[in-house]
Amino acid sequence: MQRLTLEHLNQMVGVEYILLHAQEPILYIIRKQQRQSPNQVIPLSDYYIIAGVVYQAPDLGSVIGSRVLSAVHGVQSAFDEAMSYCRYHPSKGYWWQFNDQEEREKSKPKTKKKEEPSSLFQRQRVDMLLLDLRQKFPPAFYQPKSGEKPIPVEIKKEPELPAETAKQEERDSAKNPQQAPATKAPPEKRARLQ
Repeated sequence: MQRLTLEHLNQMVGVEYILLHAQEPILYIIRKQQRQSPNQVIPLSDYYIIAGVVYQAPDLGSVIGSRVLSAVHGVQSAFDEAMSYCRYHPSKGYWWQFNDQEEREKSKPKTKKKEEPSSLFQRQRVDMLLLDLRQKFPPAFYQPKSGEKPIPVEIKKEPELPAETAKQEERDSAKNPQQAPATKAPPEKRARLQ
């Protein structure tokens, strides 16, 4: 039987091992099969040899079973963890209680300082700018007390001199600076806003 050619081996019936694939010198794949006739074989199992170590290749059913089992295990552990956070009381009903989040928030050091909305310099500067704007653009109405009707503010304007008279006064004041009359009157008193 050992000295027969390959054609004679194909005529025999029984269990045989064949070299299915070879990638020398590190990988060999061997198949165990049941030969029933010269044309009909039933594969029983496959083996692969990697770096001189022989491993049996799993069949398709065990591969699918293993993948399904690992997926179901992941889903089951997720449901178990979700159920650990679920609480029930007859008067309140169901609710979620996440203790881990509360512990994590408590353990975090609170180093954030509350920032002030503005500094002293900024407040003084804004007050000065608002006062300047109020002097340039006085309000047309003021309200003495809350709930009362606003009262219009009377703005007295100085009568403007004709252009020729103003020019002549400027020339006179330039010639006699000591005798020049004061052209600006004292500011009028206005109603103060609060």
